[in-house]
Amino acid sequence: MAGARKRKRAPKSAAGKKCAETWRLKRLLEMERTLWAEGLRFIAGVDEAGRGPLAGPVVAAAVILPPGIAIRGVDDSKRLLPVRREALFIEIRKHAIAVGVGAASSREVDRLNILRASHLAMQRALRRLAIPPERVIVDGLPVPVLGDDHMAIVDGDAKVHCIACASIIAKVMRDRLMHRLAGRYPDYGWQTNVGYATADHVAAIFARGLTPHHRRSFEPNAQLGFDLR
Repeated sequence: MAGARKRKRAPKSAAGKKCAETWRLKRLLEMERTLWAEGLRFIAGVDEAGRGPLAGPVVAAAVILPPGIAIRGVDDSKRLLPVRREALFIEIRKHAIAVGVGAASSREVDRLNILRASHLAMQRALRRLAIPPERVIVDGLPVPVLGDDHMAIVDGDAKVHCIACASIIAKVMRDRLMHRLAGRYPDYGWQTNVGYATADHVAAIFARGLTPHHRRSFEPNAQLGFDLR
């Protein structure tokens, strides 16, 4: 009897999840719908990945999707498991009008500081779009180098569909790069920590020193005496 009740509730639960996702996507698209109603078509969401790691570049992505497109499951990349991000990466690339990816190297991070390097990566991502955007929406605070014709939304990767898509593209591209670099520098665990300050990564830095891809101005890298700030 209990088993029968469980089988009866399952379809309702699935329907409830589908309904919840529909409403979540509706909220996620509110900003784009407002801009589409104003006659804008090419709206670029922009976000970056990799501001905090000890090694590797900071990577930014810009994504323009057709009006009315909503990709189920899209969310802030930090909330998604890697396998889900990879699947959504494919879906976003399939539906997007244009995708641009830009990066700033670890050396540029050291020379400029991480904030300015992140802004540089965003500029590069926007320049690589095949279609010039009519409006740019950026995650976080305003980005002066992008000029006055952009909007900045704090926590935009969790609030705006096109920014969430950009966060997924940036995260997947950066992780893939770090996985490739892990083949050249296998002692630092980049295949799993993707450059972040995990215990194994920090231990490897003190045991083996820095690679050319480490941000020498970042702690604990700077503790080795290479602080360039």
